[in-house]
Amino acid sequence: MNIPKEDASLFKKLYINNILDLALLLPKSIDDFTTSKEFKDGHFCTQEVVILSANFVQGTRLQGLCYCKNIDKKASFVIFNAKKWHLALLKVNSEHIFHAKLSFFNNNYQFINPKFIKNSGVFVPRYKINGVKDDVIQGLIQRYVNAKNLSSYSLDEKYISLLLMLHRYDKTSFDAFKNLDFYIRDLKFIEIFNFLRRLRLKKQVFKSYKISPFDINSWLLSLPFKLTNDQVKAINDIRSDLLSNEAKRRIIMGDVGCGKSIVILAAALLVYPRQAILMSPTTVLAKQLYEEAKKLLPNFVDILFLKGGKKEKGLDKKIKSANLLIGTQALIHLEKHNAVLVMVDEQHRFGSKQRQLVNDLSKQGDLSPHFLQFSATPIPRTLSMLQSELLSFSFIKELPFKKDIQTICLKEENFNELEKAIKREINNGNQVAIIYPLVEKSEALNYLSLNEAKAYWLSRYDGVYITHGKDKEKEQILEDFAKNGKILLATTVIEVGISLPRLSTIVIVGAERLGLASLHQLRGRVGRVGLKSYCYLYTKLKEFPNRLLEFSTCMDGFKIAELDLKNRLSGDLLDGSLQHGNEFKFFDFAKDESILSEAKEKLKHLYTKHF
Repeated sequence: MNIPKEDASLFKKLYINNILDLALLLPKSIDDFTTSKEFKDGHFCTQEVVILSANFVQGTRLQGLCYCKNIDKKASFVIFNAKKWHLALLKVNSEHIFHAKLSFFNNNYQFINPKFIKNSGVFVPRYKINGVKDDVIQGLIQRYVNAKNLSSYSLDEKYISLLLMLHRYDKTSFDAFKNLDFYIRDLKFIEIFNFLRRLRLKKQVFKSYKISPFDINSWLLSLPFKLTNDQVKAINDIRSDLLSNEAKRRIIMGDVGCGKSIVILAAALLVYPRQAILMSPTTVLAKQLYEEAKKLLPNFVDILFLKGGKKEKGLDKKIKSANLLIGTQALIHLEKHNAVLVMVDEQHRFGSKQRQLVNDLSKQGDLSPHFLQFSATPIPRTLSMLQSELLSFSFIKELPFKKDIQTICLKEENFNELEKAIKREINNGNQVAIIYPLVEKSEALNYLSLNEAKAYWLSRYDGVYITHGKDKEKEQILEDFAKNGKILLATTVIEVGISLPRLSTIVIVGAERLGLASLHQLRGRVGRVGLKSYCYLYTKLKEFPNRLLEFSTCMDGFKIAELDLKNRLSGDLLDGSLQHGNEFKFFDFAKDESILSEAKEKLKHLYTKHF
């Protein structure tokens, strides 16, 4: 549909992408300017009046008497903080239309601060959007929200009728707005249907390189451990993608410690002798994966670890011949690679532009590599259902071994008990991490910062290592701590992926300040090899928040993602990665999975021409 430039700019200003978005733009309230048939104390009243008298009394208070033509009665009126123009306007015998709340005062009905309106007998929507007048929005809706335009979205007739009725602004629609809960399920369906439709419009299909998957069965049998059913299923999903003529995009989502690393290596081996590339968020994680690859992949696989910094001699030739390239975001700056499979570990740590740049490096003409994203941060089921319009999902929920982690909510007065536990673990040859909310002191925070607290630990213990997110030496410090340390003082820099097999205890200071997903990631740093471990949620609050108590009894990252959803909003999935904030007015991620399923099913049965 061709929309005039002036209206298109209004669409943009109102954050509206299509006519259905506009139809879902409902007013915050509606003024009923229909003429009242009687006076009711405490109710709003609209009347055509003739002014009988008007005078200032007690400074800026203006009082007067009027005759109400519609019901043939007299009433008084009062305007507080009146201006001179009020008196000039309210001349004796002048006629106006008053809209105001009535009060029965001194045996007479009185209009309180009456609003002067142009027309009676109408309902006026109030959208209350800064920078755009209500009548401008109403005009936009009248021009575009009609049966013809709405039917182009393949909505059922009942949904079209509902939207048209709500925007009629008559007695029926006014009553409907007063009882909007009755229609809320239909509005939720329309909203999520519209969102899914927009997602499908964004989906781009590219041809893939022709790949004959390498037979990895004998390699899988040779591994020193048995894969879980979920790991096997994820590998089979990847194998199916590689056989497609379409470049596939898949997210492998697993809980903390689910063993996604072996799935990464299996995927790389499946494309042998072609090239795979793996981008990891930090050098520590990239090196960790490189060491695993060297240890577990067959000797005939040429693995290259790419470091950032100065380019070494003959590197271009090595890059060209390697079967598996592993590195950090420095991979973005490669001039070329030959990967038919691009993998990103901990994909949420990279921006969408960074991921796309790596992917684009191996495009040749209309051919694109398959794309795998790995994440150990589960998301709620409803979000994965939404994103499945653009991506395929594989879930790894089974763990290779049972984790034995006790989560303990701890108040400030129990610090002595905590210190006893720390000493016990150190004496047993285990390691402890204490996570502080900030590096430097903050007046707004009721907790010690990392720099304020370090003196206490350094004076009482040896083997104390300290690092944080902005520390340029953090990766080396973490490596040194893994080998020689006893206590690590840090911020959330250790949240994702780092393997510390002797780490048995983590203390999270000010735990109530973090989301449950972050807490789960931090807790996932302990008990990595089945070691009996402890996670202390340390707070200065008088009472433990319910969400921390719920978290302490749950080890399932997918269930925790659902709990986390109760405490935050969904974010904009179309225009970027998941963020706080909610672009949905009606749809609720935590409650409306059945409506989402219904909308997805409806889209499946629509003709391709609609998209």
